[in-house]
Amino acid sequence: MLSKSEERILHDLKGWEQQLVQHESTDFQQMFDKWVNRTFSKLPEKKRNEFFSKADGWLFHLHAFMQSSQSQLDARGRILGAARVFDDSIEHIEEMRELSIHQLTYIAEQQTARHRLYSFVQGGVTGIGGFLLLSADFPVLIALNVKAVQLIATSFGHDVNKPYEMMLALKVFHAAILPAHLQQYAWYNLLQELEQEEPAPFFYEGEEEVLNPASVQVMLKQILKTFIIYSLRRKLFQGVPVLGIVVGSTANYRLTRSVTEFANRFYQMRYLRQKI
Repeated sequence: MLSKSEERILHDLKGWEQQLVQHESTDFQQMFDKWVNRTFSKLPEKKRNEFFSKADGWLFHLHAFMQSSQSQLDARGRILGAARVFDDSIEHIEEMRELSIHQLTYIAEQQTARHRLYSFVQGGVTGIGGFLLLSADFPVLIALNVKAVQLIATSFGHDVNKPYEMMLALKVFHAAILPAHLQQYAWYNLLQELEQEEPAPFFYEGEEEVLNPASVQVMLKQILKTFIIYSLRRKLFQGVPVLGIVVGSTANYRLTRSVTEFANRFYQMRYLRQKI
């Protein structure tokens, strides 16, 4: 049974779901979708599969690298420390699920605020327009947002070192970076993932593919952002490329805000579904 406050959060989530469903793509977005699908359909199937397989492999390696990094271990310690403020008997990540949804959301929002700031600063640095900074922007931005989703999952009591939680977190990340008019389909696919039986800790039995042709739109948008920043590098104000910095910091901040909001809502919904 849900408490009244939990019912209010569920009502809010249902309203947000409706906004996803009612979001209509523009004529330009429809044309762009068709162009991307048509372009990829012309590639040999073997090449398409190879491309997405390598991209998925890169994501898995990125996840593994970040999970074993000292900064991630420190972050887990901070999350557990925040949880012990509410219940000093908590020793393991999974025990955090006994906290209320308000407490878990508060802990998660501490993580999201930090990563939004990181993304804003990183985008501003990229906006300076140097070749190395522009080249590093996309992989660094992906790493920041994957880590943000991992920490939100951890904040809600899910250990992303386990295969099921790792795959689910990566799929949440992928859904969160999709264009708004495609997120409704990814959202319901994620909810279907939760319909599976309770997963074994060290096995994942669902589909292991994360990226798909819709992911290409994200990469194309990043290429466009890079081109804009590069073209603004000579528009200086007292020797500083202010316009490039504004474009970079704003674009990266908005992406991270969208990703963290989506991930927060997903793990809130997961918490409530497990209580119903």
